[in-house]
Amino acid sequence: MRGKKGSGKSDIGGRESRNNPWADGADIVAGLERQPSGIWGPGFRKEGAGESERRTDVDSKTGRRRSGLPVVGVLYGGPSAEREVSLASGDAVASALARAGFDVRRLEMRDEDVGGLVGGSGADVAFLALHGEFGEDGQVQAILERIGIPYTGSPPAASANAMDKHAAKRLFVAAGIPTPPWILADRPRAAREVLESGFVPPLVVKPVGAGSSIGVTIVRRAEDLEPAIGKALEVSRPALIETFIAGREFTVGVLDDERGCPQALPPIELVVSRDFYDYTAKYSDEGGTRYICPADTGEEITERLQATALAAHRVLGCRHMSRTDIRMDRSGGLWVLEVNTIPGFTSHSLLPKAAMAAGITFEELCARLVRLALAAAGARKRKVGGRRVVTGG
Repeated sequence: MRGKKGSGKSDIGGRESRNNPWADGADIVAGLERQPSGIWGPGFRKEGAGESERRTDVDSKTGRRRSGLPVVGVLYGGPSAEREVSLASGDAVASALARAGFDVRRLEMRDEDVGGLVGGSGADVAFLALHGEFGEDGQVQAILERIGIPYTGSPPAASANAMDKHAAKRLFVAAGIPTPPWILADRPRAAREVLESGFVPPLVVKPVGAGSSIGVTIVRRAEDLEPAIGKALEVSRPALIETFIAGREFTVGVLDDERGCPQALPPIELVVSRDFYDYTAKYSDEGGTRYICPADTGEEITERLQATALAAHRVLGCRHMSRTDIRMDRSGGLWVLEVNTIPGFTSHSLLPKAAMAAGITFEELCARLVRLALAAAGARKRKVGGRRVVTGG
């Protein structure tokens, strides 16, 4: 077994212009700001079996956009166990951006070189709809920064720390953000050592680096701990075992405003009919999950939930968006479970539900994230003296 018991006390980074006049983030943002409000209306056609969705204002001879709107490459699919969720997210995002007026390239990732896939697409900016390994752990973000493509979401270090639940929890504890006590195990037989360390059921066993509740088990009997660790280790290593917090479950989205300042969205309470909010409860109509949005908690608890999500977002260094899962115990204490840097964008997904409750449509949510990515790239360019080189999203 590796690692040690954690504390969960309730005290609480150059692309050349490629001879493309639209390649610079600052120029594209300026172009967006100049567009009349009617530019966001419909009027698109689908080409090439859904691989490219273009506005009718694209010059058929030159391929350039008469409106100055950017080409958005929606990167989705990927190699992780969450591929199917990513495919659904990418499809929804691509359709929404096309409705919002963008020139969209659907970039379904299989085994391709991602730098070649995105760089060869003509995309000015990448919308990341990749979930799990490679998409949320900082790898794709680092590649995009290296080739100079602006992208939506958090930078590499923040992505890596959020994906690694052990690293995230250490940062939470250091910042005084409550998180359930935890321990790591690198083999199923470590179950005995876990129990001898003072951890007693009910416990939550999960892979340290996966999402969508894949590989997660609620252990209510000591004899079930060993197989639960084995199940988690099949997904990623090591397994993380944490104290189960009985009570209510919430998730709180954070979305940057147009100035890049993070704002907490209305909390959502999850009421599940299953043992916990597992993969089926998240993505299947048969999951029997009820979403109460905004959560019926009263002003004081709502503000505490939002403040906790903002604190977790900031301590990890997240950008543009995040979604924090929180448990409230029977005494009203709040405990952060994890932060998702690329939340789902499917019909069942929670960040879009929260944004809608705040009056932000799905199309505007996706469009805002594109604008934020381009604005960040433009700001980065200005910081290095106005050269036509940007160093990532």
